[in-house]
Amino acid sequence: MEKLFSKLDLVDYATTFKTFLAREKPLYMEGDANLHFKLIGELLDKERLKPLPEVPSLDIPLAHLGKLGVLRIYEIFAFVKIINYMRYLGEMLQDHALGEWISKVIIPPEIIEICGYFDEKGELKPSVDEQFLHIAQNLKSVKEEMNSALRRFISTEKIALYLADKQIHYINNQEALLMRGGFNHVLKGSVIGRSSSGFFYVVPESLSKLVAKESELIDKKEELIYKYSKKISLVFSKFVKFLAFVNKEFDRFDAYYARVAYARFKDLEFVLPSSKNATIKLENFAHPALSSPKPISIDFSKQVLMITGVNAGGKTMLLKSILSAAILSKYLLPMKIEAKSSQIGSFKELFAILDDPQNVKNDISTFAGRMNEFSKLFGKKGALIGVDEIELGTDADEAANLFKVMIEKLIDKEMKIVITTHHKRLASMLATHPQVDLLAAIYDEKSERPTYAFLKGTIGKSYAFETALRYGIPSSIIAEARVLYGEDKEKLNELIQKNIDLELEMRKTALTLSDKLSEVERLKESLKNEKEKVGQDFDIAYNKMSKEFKEAIGEAKKAIKSQDTKEAHRFLNKANELKKETKVQPIIQTKEPLHVNDFIKYGNAKGQIKSIKKDEATIISEGMTLRVPLSKLKRSGNPPKPLSKKGVSISKETPSASIILDLHGLRADEAIERLDKFLSDALMNGFDEVLVYHGIGTGKLAYAVRTFLSTYPALASFGDAPINQGGYGATLIKL
Repeated sequence: MEKLFSKLDLVDYATTFKTFLAREKPLYMEGDANLHFKLIGELLDKERLKPLPEVPSLDIPLAHLGKLGVLRIYEIFAFVKIINYMRYLGEMLQDHALGEWISKVIIPPEIIEICGYFDEKGELKPSVDEQFLHIAQNLKSVKEEMNSALRRFISTEKIALYLADKQIHYINNQEALLMRGGFNHVLKGSVIGRSSSGFFYVVPESLSKLVAKESELIDKKEELIYKYSKKISLVFSKFVKFLAFVNKEFDRFDAYYARVAYARFKDLEFVLPSSKNATIKLENFAHPALSSPKPISIDFSKQVLMITGVNAGGKTMLLKSILSAAILSKYLLPMKIEAKSSQIGSFKELFAILDDPQNVKNDISTFAGRMNEFSKLFGKKGALIGVDEIELGTDADEAANLFKVMIEKLIDKEMKIVITTHHKRLASMLATHPQVDLLAAIYDEKSERPTYAFLKGTIGKSYAFETALRYGIPSSIIAEARVLYGEDKEKLNELIQKNIDLELEMRKTALTLSDKLSEVERLKESLKNEKEKVGQDFDIAYNKMSKEFKEAIGEAKKAIKSQDTKEAHRFLNKANELKKETKVQPIIQTKEPLHVNDFIKYGNAKGQIKSIKKDEATIISEGMTLRVPLSKLKRSGNPPKPLSKKGVSISKETPSASIILDLHGLRADEAIERLDKFLSDALMNGFDEVLVYHGIGTGKLAYAVRTFLSTYPALASFGDAPINQGGYGATLIKL
């Protein structure tokens, strides 16, 4: 893995990331990647937790416990720090998946009791044993006596001449003075060390009793510590499986915490590798090794991506970026990317064939080394491979045919391959393969520099002559080289460049059209909103009209049922007044009729009307005379004439609207004709009941009326009117 990280320029990234770990561990996390990703996401959303304590590897101490060995006190304290931190997590993480996970770490009471033996510095507390307190007090007293004695020596005039400084130094757990050579003439003592300047650290002989006493106290303390180390180790041995479990879970949380802390520090995002497919879609990815990178966006859906084009145009860095994104995703490491718009497949193995394998030690040629690396791939399946300068080290024409066959075989093994090359022949041979995508690095001929941008679907020029000229090769040499290169090959390069220029122009046009389409969609949405608003206003007006109309009908019914004729007329007049108030004048669109000489559109063709006959029109369109239905034509070129009125009424009132019809003196046929129109007007005006006077007389007119009514489809019922409204000489009709 370290070799792969080195090839992809990820060493500095990995080194910086490891500083966020509480203790060193592999970057790869075993287990369910989906669960790891979920827990990292939850931790990222939570408030910052306190950092994990730094602890050493405890694999060897765990092995000792398994054999009933005795741990050193600092090893015991390392376990204590881990357990105390897991207890802290149990208090802080009590919801969702993180809380569920931490709740599985159940700490035995005996272990919790041992954790209470230690202070924050890893020393056994005096409360554990009174002897610790007694020893600590005596040591403090001895230290103070030694410091006082040394200060007296410093202030002595004879000794001061040999002092390198006037400080008390703590060397090898002992207090000492820093003396110049020849100090033995004025001071008897033991040398316990030398400084980088050649001076001597000296403990005066007169302090030997204090030193011996101090040493005795320290030995007693060590004996007491060993006694408790043995006691604690015996308890730990009973729970060695738990300690191994909590040690592993601490490492797991350490891996989560470091990733989250690093992501926050660098403002990075995580991408979960997808096991569903091998697609690599990167949106604004930036390689960690670049200080001011130009983000790349690429859709690598097919099995092979072949990158051609200008030298120093970013081909190799694009290849490294694709492989780097894949390995960072595989290890759930954060990266600079738009995670929501990106997708990275899951690959069991990644191979980077980037370097020249030739060197003195392995006694192998460049091409032979490349073949050796390729030969290892045919025993693999479903891996991601990056090959830089695939043509390196051999004849271009032979290599093109060889690599074409090899790449096709690797495609059959479901390999995902990123290739950079200057082989135009190899690129052209693979261009038609359905699983190969071409990508060309773009060169700006105006500024004579690469743009570090890429164009999909084409083969790029190498621009070797232009690059050489830019880096100082004389133009005369370049001109001579162009002649040797050949006119036909130069024309091919020109054709490639024209293809690139055309593609760039098409992209520019597509971008412009996209902007215009967005504007059209915006206007469409605006019109839709306006239409909805107008519809709402219309509904409000219509509801208001309906309410007032029902009130008018109600007044009309009262007029019919009133026994007083004057009262009936009063109610009727009031109903008509309310009826008039219900008129609504909304503006609706009307289609202006077409006329001769109008410009029209018929399907996709445009033309002009020459004549109109009934529902057909004769038009001239694109030099042809056609006869087409008027309904198929649309106005084009000349706007319709403005409407003479602002709007039309949605309801038309019958001028002679009435709820009473008098048929006296009419013949039967005249009476039936008038009755038919009267009923139609009544229905249009929404009347529920009407009254028809026909008299008694010979009964012929009454018979004719009732015979007609019996066949009228829109009636609810009819019968003799009440006595006060005409009795047998009138018919009351319910609509």
